[in-house]
Amino acid sequence: MRGPAPRALGIGGQTARDNASGARPRAPVRGLLMGSTALATGLASTVFALAQDRPLSVLGSSDLGAYEVIQFATFAGIMGAAMLSAIWLIRERARIASENLNLRERIAELNAILQRSEAMLTTKDQRTVVWTSDRRRPDLIGMLSGVAGVPEERSTFLAFGRWLTPRSAATLDNAVAALREAGTQFDIVAETQAGALLEVQGRKAGAHAVVRFLSVTERQRELARLKAEHASLAADHEALQALLGDLDMPLWLRGATGRLHYVNQAYAVAVEAETPEAAIAAGKELLATRAREDMARHHLTEPFFQQTLPIVVGGDRRLFAVTSVSSNGVAAGIAVDKSDIEALRAEHDRTLRSHAETLDQLSTAVAIFDADEKLRFFNQAFQKLWEFEPGFLESQPDNTMVLDRLRSDGKLAEQPEWRRWKENLLSAYRSVEPQEHWWHIPDGRTLRVVASPHPSGGVTWVFENLTERFDLESRYNAAVRVQGETLDNLAEGVAVFGPDGKLRLFNPAFVTLWRLEEEGIAPDTHIALIRKACERHCAESPWPDFVAAVTGFDDERRETHGQVELHDGTILSHALIPLPNGQIMMTFVDVTDSVNFERALQDKNEALQRADQLKNDFVQHVSYELRSPLTNIIGFTELLTMPDTGPMNERQREYVDHIASSSSVLLTIVNDILDLATVDAGIMELDIGEVQVTRIVGEAAELIGEKLREHQIAIAMDTAAAPPTLFADENRLRQVLFNLLSNAANYAPERSTITLSCRQNGDQIEFCVHDDGPGMPPEILDAAFERFEPHANGGRRRGAGLGLSIVKSFVELHGGSVEIDTGKARGTSVICRFPTVPRGAQAAAE
Repeated sequence: MRGPAPRALGIGGQTARDNASGARPRAPVRGLLMGSTALATGLASTVFALAQDRPLSVLGSSDLGAYEVIQFATFAGIMGAAMLSAIWLIRERARIASENLNLRERIAELNAILQRSEAMLTTKDQRTVVWTSDRRRPDLIGMLSGVAGVPEERSTFLAFGRWLTPRSAATLDNAVAALREAGTQFDIVAETQAGALLEVQGRKAGAHAVVRFLSVTERQRELARLKAEHASLAADHEALQALLGDLDMPLWLRGATGRLHYVNQAYAVAVEAETPEAAIAAGKELLATRAREDMARHHLTEPFFQQTLPIVVGGDRRLFAVTSVSSNGVAAGIAVDKSDIEALRAEHDRTLRSHAETLDQLSTAVAIFDADEKLRFFNQAFQKLWEFEPGFLESQPDNTMVLDRLRSDGKLAEQPEWRRWKENLLSAYRSVEPQEHWWHIPDGRTLRVVASPHPSGGVTWVFENLTERFDLESRYNAAVRVQGETLDNLAEGVAVFGPDGKLRLFNPAFVTLWRLEEEGIAPDTHIALIRKACERHCAESPWPDFVAAVTGFDDERRETHGQVELHDGTILSHALIPLPNGQIMMTFVDVTDSVNFERALQDKNEALQRADQLKNDFVQHVSYELRSPLTNIIGFTELLTMPDTGPMNERQREYVDHIASSSSVLLTIVNDILDLATVDAGIMELDIGEVQVTRIVGEAAELIGEKLREHQIAIAMDTAAAPPTLFADENRLRQVLFNLLSNAANYAPERSTITLSCRQNGDQIEFCVHDDGPGMPPEILDAAFERFEPHANGGRRRGAGLGLSIVKSFVELHGGSVEIDTGKARGTSVICRFPTVPRGAQAAAE
């Protein structure tokens, strides 16, 4: 009865172990156990029922009691259960043996996989960090010895901030924390402090967090570098986008089509949109259409655009500095409100301009240096004083450089101790009170230099040139001394009276001229006493007028002149000259000799005028008296040459011809003299009319033709550039041209050519007669237009010398001018210029 118990316990123990191990019994075993248990229970129940109701006959119909029946039933149940358990155990052992075999194979396979994994993990080009869920220290597997900057020590390696760049270390720490806490995988590129790149992968495997560090190939390194740059740019982009979104300046991005792609909140506020997205969707533009078109045209040639534009924001017109940059079809722009800045700048500029203009008007040199001893302002007087180049001053040199430059240019006096002198001068930047210095520079100027410190730092240097002041003072003192010496030695008497009538200044000549030695005239003597002393020496005294001018109250103080004759015959020329401060200066000059000489000259001039008048009267009288006999002589000469008068022999005919030619020449001279006398008397009148230029030139040439043919001289006329007509006195113009041609024919060589040309030059018409004669020497040229000044100078005959005088008188009477261009070996050209419309014609037209 005790034997089966252990087996039962063993079976129960095995079942308990199986249950403890978590293994579930198979279905046949579970059915066998349930069947054995049910059988034992049924037998027990049957035996118990029989024991209560009736006896049961068992084993040869022997009578058994209830107790035996119970024992029998229990035994039978136990035996059945034992048999069933034995069967189950045999089957279970076979199954376990098979499972053990499979498990051993699986373990072997896993061991192989583990060894391969460990071999892969322990390669030199990667390193793995594994964190478990129990928060133990992480496992570190593998090596990265070939990568620069990667430490081998465990503690140093896990401290990423020691060997990675700050950005990479921060990114990796955040990624590892997210991986361990939330299982967020990552792939990033980290950069060591030595510049090497690593690919870092983070994965979650069950309860393990694995981070693998991989070295990269050249292509992978480039890809890793690009990933690192992309990550950096992405981070920068996010930071910049966050910054741009919070800027209070409107900002926008435009695509290739010109439509808005991005705007910030300030842009949305400026265009009165609720959000930036609403502004983009509605296409609300900040800039006016014309401004956008100008910007688009500018971007066609230049990527950068910057201009200050007016923009209406919130109903107010404000100034914005608009900057736009175009690249690859995308344009980015920003608008900075400069209204307040421009207003302040304008006010500041006006203030500075006003100060600068005020300081520039000063003759005193001013230079302002800031707290850093840099030149911030200078006026024109400063630049002119030191003769600095504008570029040097505009480069804002410091005070030390300016002093060194002045010393090197030799514009400062050499100092025994230059360094100490300069330090003493620059101590004004550390001083509170103004400092004053005196500079005596090498060019002889004296400067008063004042250094005024500013409360906020810096110094204003004022250079006052006192050279002129000192020079004026010295010159004034010298002038006073020279004036005294000069006045004392002048032959002209000088006396200066003040507004109170008292004598301020006088010289010895004044005392001598007025014979005042006995009166003892002294300064501060009243003019009344001097008048009384002077009036004794003259009959008609000018002193009452002097007294009235000195002591009077006339608003107009005039300069007066006059003469006074003393009793002894001395004539004094006096002048009364007003001076400043109400003073009067009187000057007296002894002009006795000059007056007497002037009187003699006047008498001689009157005598010459009377003689000239007699000459003119004689010329006019003789000229008129000569014309009648000459006319008779010429008339009778012409009668003698007629056939009706009678025949003449050859000699008589020759004599008659000489008489006719001489009479004609004499008549011409008489006519010229009469014409000149008429011009001098001012009674000649011109008969102005329209004259044909070509005709008048031809007629003048015909008049001189016989004389030209006599000497085989040709005449060339050039009127191509002449006007068709001009307004002039035809007879006088013909007489002018005839005299010019006659003069040229007298000097032109035989078989030469005289040129008569006419052309229009502006509002004048020029007649030019040129001959190839010997020309006029300068001494003859000066007297060429003088009357009765004949000069042969190589001419064929010696005339009366009236030809050019007649020409000049008639041309000037027309309002023109005459010019002679002559020289040796180039002949003589006489040019007569007539106005297009003479004064007489103008008056008639008016």
